[in-house]
Amino acid sequence: MAGEKGPGGTGKTGPGNEDVANLRDDDLERRRRELGAKLATRRPDRLEGEDTGQTRSVSGYAQAFKLSSEFIAAIAVGIGIGWVLDRWAGTSPWGLIVFLLLGFCAGILNVLRAAGLVADFGRGGKRSGGQD
Repeated sequence: MAGEKGPGGTGKTGPGNEDVANLRDDDLERRRRELGAKLATRRPDRLEGEDTGQTRSVSGYAQAFKLSSEFIAAIAVGIGIGWVLDRWAGTSPWGLIVFLLLGFCAGILNVLRAAGLVADFGRGGKRSGGQD
């Protein structure tokens, strides 16, 4: 066994061992087809030849950027209103603190609405864009 190329003689494909190599190749091809069939049954939504992984990641980045910018904008608006109120009314730092918290809550609500986890209600308590 010390002269063999691999474990169990897998590297031997000399002139007298073509049948053994063909059997191994046939077995590997059969196993590859079985694995492909199993994968196809587990992912029926994926079409063959279509590369949706990259488009999903790009749209995922876009969605994440949109949600994070909405959250940060709500906090920034809250800070701005609080700072202006403090300068105008002389209530420093309470206006900034209160409106920072309100901006934080508004940012969370905006993110939940954009993600579709909270219903977006319009005028009169009815869903906007929905059925009347």
